[in-house]
Amino acid sequence: MITLERQSLISKHLSSAETQAEVVTALSRIAYHFGFTYFTLANAPVSTDNLLEPLIVETTLPIDYIRTFDENRFLPICPLVPLMKNMVLPLCWMCRPADVEGGPPQFPAALCNLLLDHNMSTGVAMPLQSSDGSSYFIRLDGARPLLTLPELNEVGMLLLQAFTVYDRLRREAPATAKLLSIRELEVLRWTSQGKTSSEIARILSLSDHTVNAYLNKAIKKLDCVNRTQLVAKAIRLRLIN
Repeated sequence: MITLERQSLISKHLSSAETQAEVVTALSRIAYHFGFTYFTLANAPVSTDNLLEPLIVETTLPIDYIRTFDENRFLPICPLVPLMKNMVLPLCWMCRPADVEGGPPQFPAALCNLLLDHNMSTGVAMPLQSSDGSSYFIRLDGARPLLTLPELNEVGMLLLQAFTVYDRLRREAPATAKLLSIRELEVLRWTSQGKTSSEIARILSLSDHTVNAYLNKAIKKLDCVNRTQLVAKAIRLRLIN
């Protein structure tokens, strides 16, 4: 269980955050200290959404998990989506196939297998509302026992604080800075310093594939054809120095 000292330290770190990147780092710490492996900040899905990736704002989820999730169109059948629409407090769950008895949520077997393949047997998610009325959620995934009620209360307070700070910094950021995600900017900065994908992967504790995926997304967003043009355009737009 997270201690009050750790909770205080994370809360202090969030209060002093001056960049969105610092909030993302804090979210990673929250996930770690509560025994989870991944975090995701995403736009809340609506009935017409079929894919997860376009909704993601920031995440540490493996790229291959996201790709498989979307290839199988799991979003419309995920049992967490309708539950989250009616929640104002954190929702905690344990992955359980639909054919196994127990309380909700019950996952389709294929989705449950995907979660278990990535050591994501347990999770917690919290619906959040931005100052402009947009709906988001933060989700933590990993392999640990279900959160206790005190833990659930603690993680709820920290996730709310993290999102409040992130939302404020997002609104205050220059319009050009919103073109790319924090991770895309991070990878781009190292690329501009001449680092290869393998070197960046080691620095950021990512896979080469994940680094290349972030770069390719940035290339598409800035309408570039290669990394050289991407770096040049990012400098011109003052996204990086």
